[in-house]
Amino acid sequence: MQTTKRPPAKYQPKGLTVLYEDRDVIVVEKPGGLLTMGTERDKTRTAHTILNEYVRKGDPRSRNRIYIVHRLDRETSGILIFAKSEQAKTYLQEHWQETDKRYLTIVHGSVSPKTGTISSNLAENSAFTVYSTPDPAKGKLAHTEYTVLKEAKGFSLLEIHLLTGRKHQIRVHMSEKGHPVVGDRKYGKGNDTFATLALHARSISFTHPVNGKRLTFETGVPEFFTRLMGKSSL
Repeated sequence: MQTTKRPPAKYQPKGLTVLYEDRDVIVVEKPGGLLTMGTERDKTRTAHTILNEYVRKGDPRSRNRIYIVHRLDRETSGILIFAKSEQAKTYLQEHWQETDKRYLTIVHGSVSPKTGTISSNLAENSAFTVYSTPDPAKGKLAHTEYTVLKEAKGFSLLEIHLLTGRKHQIRVHMSEKGHPVVGDRKYGKGNDTFATLALHARSISFTHPVNGKRLTFETGVPEFFTRLMGKSSL
């Protein structure tokens, strides 16, 4: 596993944890509740704006900036990769299928079978709700590979291997399977009282856009997961 030391705390951007940084890429851990980037409907403080300020180091005239490679939902926590140049961004996006992305999630109920792959065409309606459609012309094909790691208290802890990266993919696939993600107000059960979405981008492995080395990063298990499932061997 190729990693380097984190920057000292005083150089950390406020609201994000930098896991790795060099002249081409920056890898961070995003907390739940923070947008990756602004939208037409929401221009609040985002991971993108925080990191732009960070790389400019207080100089608004600086030409330094970061480029968005991929996104996590606002409620989802975990690892995000940003690029520091257009070329690095383009390389990472063009090689995105080779990027290994693994998530942890807690869902309602006991999932059967214990391992499997959910596949469907995902489309989005005018209310910004994603759903599966049998019509391949309307949706984009999505594959979600899952493994049950632990069951307790009516919940299942899953590792998700994201084979494609569609909007709300994990949340929609698990909901349509009858096991919505805990805390999912959009696709979950109406009586779900949890305020935190139990979805965490746990690890990512990708090829560096300049030196060609394979980099792997992994985060710990969120405290919310431990509270729900008990102490785990993860």
